[in-house]
Amino acid sequence: MTKLKIAGVPEHFNLPWHLCIQNNEFSNHNIDLQWTDVPEGTGKLCQMLRNGDTDIAVILTEGIIKDIAAGNDSKIVQLYVDSPLIWGIHVAAGSSYQSVNDIQQGKVAISRYGSGSHLMAFVNAENQGWNTSKLDFEIVNTIDGAVDALTEGKADYFMWERFMTKPLVDNGIFRRVGDCPTPWPCFVIAIRNEVLQNNPDSIGTILEIINNKTTGFKEIENIDAVLSDKYNQKVEDIREWLKLTEWSQTKLDKTTFDKVQDQLVRLNIIENKTSFEAVTG
Repeated sequence: MTKLKIAGVPEHFNLPWHLCIQNNEFSNHNIDLQWTDVPEGTGKLCQMLRNGDTDIAVILTEGIIKDIAAGNDSKIVQLYVDSPLIWGIHVAAGSSYQSVNDIQQGKVAISRYGSGSHLMAFVNAENQGWNTSKLDFEIVNTIDGAVDALTEGKADYFMWERFMTKPLVDNGIFRRVGDCPTPWPCFVIAIRNEVLQNNPDSIGTILEIINNKTTGFKEIENIDAVLSDKYNQKVEDIREWLKLTEWSQTKLDKTTFDKVQDQLVRLNIIENKTSFEAVTG
């Protein structure tokens, strides 16, 4: 058995991996793929790749491009989700803020520096015409940490995937004042270079299996009910999310890479550009 570690956020996008593991689709090919949920998100996943705590990460496109440019010895082997991630912009339910414009001077709750909640705060600020150098952050680690920070007034707003955060809106804990979709495909599969070099056949098999699963994922019988139950979502919300979500089975293209990196450079998130060849494998 080839043992490999994989990590990603505990969100509905990653159910295809769990189904493959449960159905022994990897172990049938002599691969022991061990999944770790990482609720802290992309910043933690980047750190895990750097430390060797995971071999593979299902990770936000902008976050891993930023981290590879900063020295993470990994490569993006393919796109995983081709559609944008819809970031909901949330405030505490009892907050006086009523619109995105109201939060211009507010403190942003982020899971950690380098995570999507951090990077997308810059994208949103640029979209709104705000001065991005004035953004102020409060590290909260997880959604639970964000609930505490917003409820206690330690931070003013929090950006997270709209559908995963919706139960907090439905339950009167958060209120959503706007959305900010990523201007690029949202998730990629990244692998440590050492692992890529040492296990090319196993990596190829893993990608073939997951791509086969995502290709037919929406047609799986009762998948809306399965997702609803596993991720505590209303079935109607899951159905809307499924309509908006498209998985990918293709490599990251240079046009998309340049679009992401150019915007991160413009926002002063990346200081030194890296090459397309250094990022993709």
